[in-house]
Amino acid sequence: MSINSRARRAIAAASGAALVASTASACFAEPSAMPTVRDFLIAWQVGNYRAAANLTTGADRRQVEQALGQVRAQLDAASMRLELGTPVRSGEKTTKAITKKGDTAEAKFSVKFDLGENGQPWTYSSTMPLKRIGGRWKVVWDASIIHRQLKKGYRLAVVSKVEPRGQVYHAGNQSLLSQVPAVVAGVYPGQLADPKKTLDRLARVTRQDGGQRLDVERLLGRVRSAPPEKFLSLLTLQQQQNQALIQRLRSDVPGLQVREARLPIGSVAAPEVIGTLGPATADRLQQVGAPYQPGDTIGVNGLQLSQQRRLAGTPTVQVVAQDPAGRDVVPLASWPGVEPQSIRTTLNTRLQRNADQTLANLRSPASLVAIQTNTGAVLAVSSRGTDGRNAAFEAQYPPGLAFGIVSAEALLRNGMTDTAKTECPATVNVGGQTFQNPGPPRKPQSFQHNFANSCATTLAGLSTRVSAASLAQSAERFGFGKDWGLGLPAFTGSVPAPANDAQKAAVMTGQGGVRMSPLAMAAVAAAVDSGLWRPPYLVADPPNREVPQSQVIDRAVVDGLTKLMRRSVFSGTAKNARVSTSSAVYGVVATVDYQEKGQNKTVSWFVGARDGTAFAIAIEGRTDAAKVAANFLRGGTPPRTATTPTPGTQPTNPARPPNGTPTGTPTGTPSTQPR
Repeated sequence: MSINSRARRAIAAASGAALVASTASACFAEPSAMPTVRDFLIAWQVGNYRAAANLTTGADRRQVEQALGQVRAQLDAASMRLELGTPVRSGEKTTKAITKKGDTAEAKFSVKFDLGENGQPWTYSSTMPLKRIGGRWKVVWDASIIHRQLKKGYRLAVVSKVEPRGQVYHAGNQSLLSQVPAVVAGVYPGQLADPKKTLDRLARVTRQDGGQRLDVERLLGRVRSAPPEKFLSLLTLQQQQNQALIQRLRSDVPGLQVREARLPIGSVAAPEVIGTLGPATADRLQQVGAPYQPGDTIGVNGLQLSQQRRLAGTPTVQVVAQDPAGRDVVPLASWPGVEPQSIRTTLNTRLQRNADQTLANLRSPASLVAIQTNTGAVLAVSSRGTDGRNAAFEAQYPPGLAFGIVSAEALLRNGMTDTAKTECPATVNVGGQTFQNPGPPRKPQSFQHNFANSCATTLAGLSTRVSAASLAQSAERFGFGKDWGLGLPAFTGSVPAPANDAQKAAVMTGQGGVRMSPLAMAAVAAAVDSGLWRPPYLVADPPNREVPQSQVIDRAVVDGLTKLMRRSVFSGTAKNARVSTSSAVYGVVATVDYQEKGQNKTVSWFVGARDGTAFAIAIEGRTDAAKVAANFLRGGTPPRTATTPTPGTQPTNPARPPNGTPTGTPTGTPSTQPR
């Protein structure tokens, strides 16, 4: 958290004053001129501009006072430090700070500004001429004392040059951003009669509209430091979502100008993932940090926020001296910025469009994630009816019997077979807790048969064959609860450690505090399909980040899980996911009733895979998720691209190939490849 700028400036000024005083006290080589030089520098630094002006020969002391007092505001400086003498570089001889010749003298001093969000510290040397008048030394006032290149009537200003923001591409290298009607609200700083009044009103209007808080003090600093004759953007808003606010900005904020424009700040797909752009409010600036400032347009959510620094780069900052009209501009110092970069996601446009269309037909909030199983690339992310939340990544639902894939992995790894005879009673008591089957009791059948028909009492009863440690190993194998390095907020699952047999049985049936997101369950299905759990990834060329290691699933276990899930779609509770295709679909369904914050809720799941694409669907409410899965599958899925590792080698992170291109992600345009 950054220190309050006002407090920061006060602290810096006090420490700087001490430095000037201590430096001056050691330099009484020219005692006659030293008191004036010392008092002038200290008064200027601590903000006693009247006292500093009284030490000069300026005919209009008020004008001198204003010139000195405006320097910090014109630079929006967090602090200013003045020191007698000039910095001595290695090998150079020390020069006198004050040189005297009769009734004239010259003092050398250094200036250091902390420009805060505007850039790096600015340090330079300057001089002040002095003259002895009536036995007393006075500073011969001239604007060049502030800076050698500052002329009379000129002012300092800070100019930030922002390059166009980078693009966000899908896997086929086409932009996912769209031009949308927007407005840019801003001011001409030199035309504002009362800048603070304008900005206070601006902050009040945006707060009334439910917007986030604008930092008026920092915004005021930027307005005062900007070139007075140039338009300064303060807010960028999409028109469609902000009509009422835009109208109030036009009518209720004096001095504010509102311009219409079409800007690439919308998204053509997956808006919760791509994100939006908006004003740099105080809360958002806490997230992205320097060098972004009030008045900037920054990422609000999604990749636009998490990849803000890459997409926006950093501005080039320049300190200039200019005449009031801005016709003569003299560069004084500059700091180069960082060029914006575009990012490429792994999203597949055909699958993304199909996912969006599939969920658009639902009346309840729903979310879907699709993953390429042999790379971990996220191919589609869709959330509907979630108030802009990326529920596909962030939702925390109990998975119920969809978690049976993980439980079955633990059972198969501990010697269970898909053909073993198992019970499916109406109820079963484990550790003193009764578990009830949602369907009718069944006669003893194979594990494959009871699994396919979502028999909860079968899994609960079989929980005694698996230790808590073994169940925890399965959860570990599927990466639950770890940071997958997606670059977006994501819930990667939570599996509590059972303290007794009853709790273990609850976990085995996907209850007992187990929570999953569609993303986490899609990764489970991808692991079954490929035989290797990989941390999913969304950005094709992410910065190096630590992610969990991939985990191999035993081949025999994978074969068993595949049979269980195929049977579920062929003749079990997920049979409505069958579609007319030569490629087999396999997966599981679950409908889970639960309580959240005292409210009764239901979530319906489908988790499965086909043709190298794994996916998970979660729908709030009671519905046939298998039918929804069939609708998604009828839209077509990309063919699987096989990858064969070099014998005897294992990539450190198979999900992130060294060249930044997802292994097996098609990038060409033949009709057989996804687009």
